[in-house]
Amino acid sequence: MHTDPIADYLTRIRNAQAAGHRVVRIPASKIKEAITEILYDQGYIRKYKTETDENGHKVIKIALKYDEHGEPVIKGLKRVSTPGLRKYAGVDKLPKVMNGLGIAIVSTSKGIMTDKKARRENVGGEIIAFVY
Repeated sequence: MHTDPIADYLTRIRNAQAAGHRVVRIPASKIKEAITEILYDQGYIRKYKTETDENGHKVIKIALKYDEHGEPVIKGLKRVSTPGLRKYAGVDKLPKVMNGLGIAIVSTSKGIMTDKKARRENVGGEIIAFVY
């Protein structure tokens, strides 16, 4: 039983990249699908699709993205808010990751979005993770 499925999700991506894998399969949930959609929209992953495995469980298949030198596009994935210590920020206190070069994934009342979109929508929320 995973106590923090989002941390598990980020760790699976981190480990797959460290091992040089092209594809990683992760058990699906709505929040993981939303985070995957953000990673795709921001250009951190090549593509993804949700499918059902042989046991009938939904899984997200993510094609990881590497640059021309074989280095992963995602340099860092950091879990910010954990089940034991939630981190919240108002719209005026949303963090900028690497001076705007990275993204913060924020869970707001209007759904899961990047810090930039949350500022545009004028909402704060729980800071889930940093990606750079």
